[in-house]
Amino acid sequence: MTQRFAPADLADLPHIEPDEIQPIDVDALAAPGVARHPPRVLILYGSLRARSYSRFLAEEAARLLRLFGCEVQLFDPAGLPLPDDADADHPRVQALRELATWSEAMVWVSPERHGAITAVMKAQIDWIPLSLGGVRPTQGKTLAVMQVSGGSQSFNAVNQLRVLGRWMRMVTIPNQSSVPKAFGEFDDDGRMKNSPLYRRVVDVCEELAKFTWLMRDRADYLTDRYSERVESADEVSRRVNQATH
Repeated sequence: MTQRFAPADLADLPHIEPDEIQPIDVDALAAPGVARHPPRVLILYGSLRARSYSRFLAEEAARLLRLFGCEVQLFDPAGLPLPDDADADHPRVQALRELATWSEAMVWVSPERHGAITAVMKAQIDWIPLSLGGVRPTQGKTLAVMQVSGGSQSFNAVNQLRVLGRWMRMVTIPNQSSVPKAFGEFDDDGRMKNSPLYRRVVDVCEELAKFTWLMRDRADYLTDRYSERVESADEVSRRVNQATH
């Protein structure tokens, strides 16, 4: 029998069709014996405006991901310094890096400005290093990308976010969301209106939850690379065989 959500689970999601939304089948995705704690998802958005559509979309994604059983944290970029304009021990930088390390998955939501992601979005990504104390805080983690724009449909921002996700060695899911003319897609309370665009956001969140379960405890094996094993072996050889004085 197909599992269904209880009405109380959908109370804050009025546009969801109760008969069509299904809980994540963890047993179909997770490897045997892996931890069953809720997937930990960090959401970043790329605007500081009081009425920020990227933040509204991020908050909508957070509600949906919680419905799908995830533990979600949103990072507020207010007060985050520009990269190289502060030390890495800046409190806002430390808060961002701690959340990046904590997370198993991320959602990046950027406005499209001048055909590109915003500086606010890029600064957050640039503050997350490829290596942090010998640990790669993003490698093997799952990623979903979304964008909002003031004009017609565009994919410039999500395409750039995909490039950045690959550079950060993340597993970016196939689905994505682009919300054109975002000023008309959210109500006065910042809630997304019911439309095919909203249903795509549901798809993205469902897919991210599934891929995150699928990757749990498999990421280390999937990202184990021949070239890095050779490099590591060379380093060990040089250390062991170095001349003594």
